[in-house]
Amino acid sequence: MSFMPYVSPEQLMKDRSEYAQKGISRGKSVVGLEYADGILFIAENVSTTLHKISEIYDRIAYAAVGKYSEFEDLRIAGVRLADLRGFSYGREDVKARDLANAYSQTLSTIFTQQMKPYEVELLIGEVNGTDENAIYHILFDGSITDEHGCVAIGGHAERLNESLQGGYDEGWNLDTAVRKAVEALSAAEERQISGEAVEAGVLDRTYSARRKFRRLSDGQVAGLLGSS
Repeated sequence: MSFMPYVSPEQLMKDRSEYAQKGISRGKSVVGLEYADGILFIAENVSTTLHKISEIYDRIAYAAVGKYSEFEDLRIAGVRLADLRGFSYGREDVKARDLANAYSQTLSTIFTQQMKPYEVELLIGEVNGTDENAIYHILFDGSITDEHGCVAIGGHAERLNESLQGGYDEGWNLDTAVRKAVEALSAAEERQISGEAVEAGVLDRTYSARRKFRRLSDGQVAGLLGSS
């Protein structure tokens, strides 16, 4: 008969937290910040197909760090949930808050009931027709916070948050927001990050289409970094 040693609940939760944090810390950071026309998500990512930043619904975007297979599964689940709610009720009834709560409940259940927690950290952003934005930050254990201004997640989050919040201005235009975010990412990594290695997406409330998310190409990012 096998013997299972006793582990206190406190120690078990601590071990799971450390495991998840180590996995997340190995990934490149993502920055989310509000600018004059909406929300910018930006990260270092050399891959052109394995995205950290994606659209969820008309006015909602998703950014993640950690284990790709896990946060991609969560992204797909979020898209399906948003589509179902929009189809059942109305497109205007799909809210980032509801998606963030669903992600929080899912991650909390995985953290407490499964042997291995998800090694992920998420940002959910939403814009509307006025000047209001919403950014929700969800941790691997389901903890959720409502962020304002700017927030960083991932390996150098603490250093990035200090750097960004020191000089952040909510009135930045897109050019300035991209430059400041890349400067902060470069400083955190202690090397210059080129435009070709940057993944960026925006929720632009001034965009005429129903869907407010658009991905910035390498050329656009390079142009924004080069503008004065």
